[in-house]
Amino acid sequence: MKHANVSIFVPQIGCPHRCSFCNQYVITGREKTPDRETVVSAIETALRSGIDPAVSEIAFFGGSFTAIVPQLRRMLLEAAYPYVEKGLFRGIRISTRPDAISAKILRELRSFGVCAIELGAQSMEDEVLRKNRRGHTARDTETAAAMIREAGFSLGLQMMTGLFGQSAESALDTAEKLIALSPDTVRIYPAIVMPDTELAALYQRGEYVPQELDEAAELCALLLERFEEAGIRVIRVGLHDEEGLREKRIAGPYHPAFRELCESRILRRRIEALLARTDSPQPTVRICPRDLSKAIGQKKENLLYFENRGIRIRFVTDETVPPLCVRT
Repeated sequence: MKHANVSIFVPQIGCPHRCSFCNQYVITGREKTPDRETVVSAIETALRSGIDPAVSEIAFFGGSFTAIVPQLRRMLLEAAYPYVEKGLFRGIRISTRPDAISAKILRELRSFGVCAIELGAQSMEDEVLRKNRRGHTARDTETAAAMIREAGFSLGLQMMTGLFGQSAESALDTAEKLIALSPDTVRIYPAIVMPDTELAALYQRGEYVPQELDEAAELCALLLERFEEAGIRVIRVGLHDEEGLREKRIAGPYHPAFRELCESRILRRRIEALLARTDSPQPTVRICPRDLSKAIGQKKENLLYFENRGIRIRFVTDETVPPLCVRT
């Protein structure tokens, strides 16, 4: 038995307009609106693979789920709910816009077994939201988050870095404001320039400069640390690896293992802090076994980083060391 969320993509359905960065068809690799048969087929396939009902969910992602026409929304929920009712999944997870939440919508979602709602906040700076055509404000996010938590749902928040008009300081400030909303989970996405988007036009005119991969990894490592220090689980860092995304993206800090890059930066900083307390040019650093490749770094970048400073590290794996921690 295993954790096996069933992700059903509803690309751009319900979105009242296109945000500057958005091309869901490329991001998700899906172009068609799912129907009842699509939902049932995806769920049955997951069930045949063997899942743990206690931790598995049916998830509707990609569009603004609560903003799609009620008939379609109910059809999708009606297709999924029987599996929740039978105890085969712990519930349904949906993602939506902060300005598409109401008491009526929340009652409907509850009646169909929805247990978690993720809000695409993206930024908590109104000027950044305006420049990227989000169509909602930071206050909308605060209001929706409070309603969701009060109604007893698990709250997820999504943020982006490298948006048009957004600085690293703005992204860090957004993280602090999201932490204040007490979400259960967070997702962090660096902005990628997709074809057929306003961001692509801005990039081609030289009005928008996307983050470099190194810059994005450094910033997202700081964000990842900050959320986890606050006791908030970060369930994704970087876009899911899709063939269409790899082939069609125009620019931006995309990497198929972006989170690993960020965690590698976290380990590098923690190793530096640890080594500041020793004079040995060949120190031994103990790490969690699952972190060995991250500690070494992609293409051995962490080892080379320290070797360029005259330090040759010997890594030893130790089951007693927690993930992303280092000890001598």
